[in-house]
Amino acid sequence: MKLRANLMNEEEMMRALKRMSHQIAEKNKGVENVVLLGIRRRGVPLAQILAKNILSIEGVQPPVGILDITFYRDDLHEKSSAPVVNMTDVQFDVTGKDVVLVDDVLFTGRTARAALDATMGLGRPSTVQLAVLIDRGHRELPIRADYVGKNVPTSKEEIVSVCIEQYDKKTCVNLYVEEE
Repeated sequence: MKLRANLMNEEEMMRALKRMSHQIAEKNKGVENVVLLGIRRRGVPLAQILAKNILSIEGVQPPVGILDITFYRDDLHEKSSAPVVNMTDVQFDVTGKDVVLVDDVLFTGRTARAALDATMGLGRPSTVQLAVLIDRGHRELPIRADYVGKNVPTSKEEIVSVCIEQYDKKTCVNLYVEEE
């Protein structure tokens, strides 16, 4: 893969996440009923950052859960004959809550659909909202994010890579293209 562009540096990512945190608090008229579910993998640290930002804004930190969507994917049979399953770790009831699903990139909408299914398996939320750092377009399902860090028009051949310190030893968003 060849680096085409740096879409966001760490400072720009943190600024976008801070803005999204304000939007979550504003749309929900506070965060007393809000819970965040980070979609494994990179949605989890993004949800944790949003929760810390909300704490500094509202004085209340919403609970953060970890959602594994492996068995809810409609392409599971294409991915692997022996999928790696991580644990869903949600230590609170989502019933009646305003659930904010958090992911790094919104592309076709299939991950968000799987996350909706996984969430409904946990209970019946009052509302489900979607927060993504990058919306790159190319939806295959009628899904849109409620909170977006940055909209980035891409071709289907391009790859958006969100790098998070704990996984990648750097924090940024890059755009790659397959080398020919």
